[in-house]
Amino acid sequence: MTAKTQNRQGSKRAQRIANPPRQRLFDLKQASQYLGRSVWGVRELIWAGKLPVIQDGRKMYVDLFDMDRYIEIEKTTFI
Repeated sequence: MTAKTQNRQGSKRAQRIANPPRQRLFDLKQASQYLGRSVWGVRELIWAGKLPVIQDGRKMYVDLFDMDRYIEIEKTTFI
């Protein structure tokens, strides 16, 4: 393999764009932005037992799947 061929293959590898992993855990500020509520509104959902939380010391995180499930449960249709 020549140096020119190796260089071309190296640049092809560099151009590949891998899908970055999707963020799954959100802190309360990020969760509030995702849900369109205030941070205190998210805290109230947690305290009411409507939104599960992962606690790491004093920090609380909300799972993306739990937020999506909350949204689906709270959806209503007006006829």
